[in-house]
Amino acid sequence: MKKSWKDSIYLQREELARQLREPLATLAGKCNPAWGGRERLDAILMEGFASIPYCTFLYCVDTNGIQISDNFGKAGILPEHFGRDRSQRPYMKEVIPSWGFLLSDAYISRRSKRPSLTALQLVRTDAGISGYLGADFDLRDLPVTSALYDEPGYWQQVKGDPAIRSTVFQQCRVESPMDRNMEGAASILEELLTHRGVFQCQIHFSSSQATIWTVDDPLRYRMLDQEALNDPDICLVFPPRTYPMDAAIPQSDIKRILLIMQSLRLADSNIYLRTATINIFNGMVSVTFSCDGTHYMHYVEFLMKDTSFWF
Repeated sequence: MKKSWKDSIYLQREELARQLREPLATLAGKCNPAWGGRERLDAILMEGFASIPYCTFLYCVDTNGIQISDNFGKAGILPEHFGRDRSQRPYMKEVIPSWGFLLSDAYISRRSKRPSLTALQLVRTDAGISGYLGADFDLRDLPVTSALYDEPGYWQQVKGDPAIRSTVFQQCRVESPMDRNMEGAASILEELLTHRGVFQCQIHFSSSQATIWTVDDPLRYRMLDQEALNDPDICLVFPPRTYPMDAAIPQSDIKRILLIMQSLRLADSNIYLRTATINIFNGMVSVTFSCDGTHYMHYVEFLMKDTSFWF
């Protein structure tokens, strides 16, 4: 079963919490007898900083979210944070679990303006709960322990600009140069996708251009304008390549996909295709219509739908 981006986040946070829980609990225990003494707490944080992996800053706050120690980081003590009110920060508004350890959701830090998160460890004294040991982390410093998620293969619909959707029946498709050369442009794109190493193609029907990515140079895109899409000689620019064995879309289905896209472009004067994307490795197709709605779906689903489904 494919992991979603939320699954990857969960696994990443689970591993980070496992690494942080014990050292923070140990350091919080050392803060216990020094609670309320600024200099003593600073000394404990300084001594214990190296024991907290990936940490940016350590500090202590009382139950009201008021900082009762200085910040301690890699550069040493930052006294300007003493007395700071952290009660309105996102991590202070989360509920601390019964076991006394919280790994917050990520947020944008005030100081660095970067994605960060905070771990809070409950500090208990003989009088009860006294406050929290806080540890801030810059997401850039954290290791990635979970595999990169896979894009889901199920149908997704994304609605666009409401202003465009509300006036869709007041507009009409204007014939573009690509519309007049649809068959030739589709044949060129089919050749590039099936025999010339192009693995992703984004077709802009209204502006008569296509953006392509090749297996030989996947980090850079190339744009084919109206002139290129009207000239079969453009195929000579791209060296012949065997269709990838690990492509999710069969080579024989590329032409069928392009034919359906042509139909969706020309079938209706009000609701018509503006852009479309094919990625042979994802096995996905996307279509964006004049109503500014975009659909992402597996190529098999796309091939199963004729124009009557869309209109």
